[in-house]
Amino acid sequence: MENNKRPETMARINTPALAEAFIEDEIQKLRAEIGDKKVLLALSGGVDSSVVAALLIKAVGQQLVAVHVNHGLLRKGEPEQVVEVFRNQMKANLVYVDAVDRFLDKLAGVAEPEKKRKIIGAEFIRVFEEEARKLEGIEFLAQGTIYPDILESDGVKAHHNVGGLPEDLQFKLVEPLKFLYKDEVRVVGKALGLPDSMVYRQPFPGPGLGVRCLGAITRERLELVRESDAILREEFAKSGLEGKVWQYFTAIPDFRSVGVKNGVRTFAYPVILRAVNTTDAMSATIEPLDYALLARITARITEEIPGINRVLYDVTPKPCATIEWE
Repeated sequence: MENNKRPETMARINTPALAEAFIEDEIQKLRAEIGDKKVLLALSGGVDSSVVAALLIKAVGQQLVAVHVNHGLLRKGEPEQVVEVFRNQMKANLVYVDAVDRFLDKLAGVAEPEKKRKIIGAEFIRVFEEEARKLEGIEFLAQGTIYPDILESDGVKAHHNVGGLPEDLQFKLVEPLKFLYKDEVRVVGKALGLPDSMVYRQPFPGPGLGVRCLGAITRERLELVRESDAILREEFAKSGLEGKVWQYFTAIPDFRSVGVKNGVRTFAYPVILRAVNTTDAMSATIEPLDYALLARITARITEEIPGINRVLYDVTPKPCATIEWE
């Protein structure tokens, strides 16, 4: 663990100048370590993997092969943002894998949350392995490990780690952020020119919307989660709550209820809103939303999204609830 201990002399990266110094230092280290070889990265579009990608692009350019697997469980616009930022703007060597049907077919009829998580994790490793085998000259695997991951899990980052790859694909690890805390990663991301929507992205579960489409995932309810989540985020941004509330999202249960719309009886799904604040995710309090805001969100969701006829606000703190529903 000695080489996984943050140097005591390392200053907190909390200013653009310190971020720039860190970037320059890491670029030199990465170039010396990687040389003329290629490095592979699973690019989810989350904060950590995006910052690693941007840093490696500056260091080794086209020697980085970034693989973005779209499993159909990301939020609205996120796969498109990854392609726009990294392929179109940063000119990265980006491999985009449309695996939506593959994942959703595997998940069909599976209602137990832990089984869903295992299927998603295992299928991601399989897809990533297939893409890795198509490539030649890869010697390094980059990961978005950050310091809390080392402290909390003895150096293994469960939601980024692709340690499940077969032994013949055991690449040398490259972890340029492994001594940084999350707030420092964000400062570095800003200095690297990543958009705020990516740098200040909310915490997002590894299985994505798969644990917010409650019970067995259907394509219909998955789209209802995606669309309602987009409206919630838009309204929070308009109300000045973006960046002030730790996490906010929607979930769709696997039952429907009776309603009335335009004088016609409906039988549609409810949507559950959740907004919480926390410092360590071990406990969480509920954001006391203004009723006028709740009314606007309710009106937009029920009017703009066919298939939803109720909006509920979950006011249960952690404990006794967890932050996510699954």
